[in-house]
Amino acid sequence: MSATLLLLLKGPMQSWGHTSRYRDRTTASYPTKSGVVGLLAAAEGRRRSAPIEDLARLRFAVRVDQPGSLLHDYQTAQRWQTGGSTSLVSRYYLSDAVFLAAVESPDRELLDGITQSLHSPRFPLFLGRRSCPANADLLQEVHDGDAVDVLRSERWFASEFHRRTRPQQLTLPIFRDALPGEIGDPRQDVPLSFDQTHRRYGWRDVVQDAEGATVENPLGKRKADPFFEEVISA
Repeated sequence: MSATLLLLLKGPMQSWGHTSRYRDRTTASYPTKSGVVGLLAAAEGRRRSAPIEDLARLRFAVRVDQPGSLLHDYQTAQRWQTGGSTSLVSRYYLSDAVFLAAVESPDRELLDGITQSLHSPRFPLFLGRRSCPANADLLQEVHDGDAVDVLRSERWFASEFHRRTRPQQLTLPIFRDALPGEIGDPRQDVPLSFDQTHRRYGWRDVVQDAEGATVENPLGKRKADPFFEEVISA
C-alpha cells in the first residue's frame, strides 16, 4: 500500500516558477513538483549537486484550498560599487494563497525520513523563492493511501475571510501526475539536477482530477454558481 505525506503551503507570498525566462520571473497558479522536491531536498540538507532521483520519483498532487491573487513586483537593480546600467526585472507572486500538497510513495520509510528532516531542516525552507519563507505549520502528517484519496478526505485550510466569499458547498481543484497512458498538460518541472552550473528538468503530464475534493462551508452565504466557481478556481 502507498503512503502520502501532506504539506501545507501558505503564506503572504509564494512563487512557483516553471516558464520563467530572462527578465520575466513568472509563477504557476499552484505549486510545481520541482519547487516541492527542492524544498524536501533542502530539508534533508542535500547540496545542489547531490542526486535527487528518489525524490523526483515521488508521485505528486496538489489541492487548491485558496487560489490567492497575482502580485506583480517590478524591480530595478544596479551595482552600486561600479555604477553602470540598471537591470529591470518583473517578478510575479501569489499573495495569500493556500495549497495542500501531497507526495506519495510505496516506501513508507522514505516518507518517514523526509518527515524527520522537515521537523529539523538542515537548510531554510521557501515557498518557491527565497523571498517567500515557508510557514511554521508546513508539515502535516503521513497517511496511508494514495495522494488523491488523502487530499479528498483532508479538511479545508482556507482562511475564514475566504470561506465567507465562497458558496455553502464547493469543489476544490486537485492537480496530479498523470497515470500511465493518460493525456495531460505537459510540464517541464521534474528536477533532474539542481546543480547551478547545469540545471536540468524533465517532463511530466499534469491532470486535473475529475472529482476534486467536495467540502461543506458553513460560513458560505450563497449557493454555488457553477460558472463563477469555474472562473475562480482556474
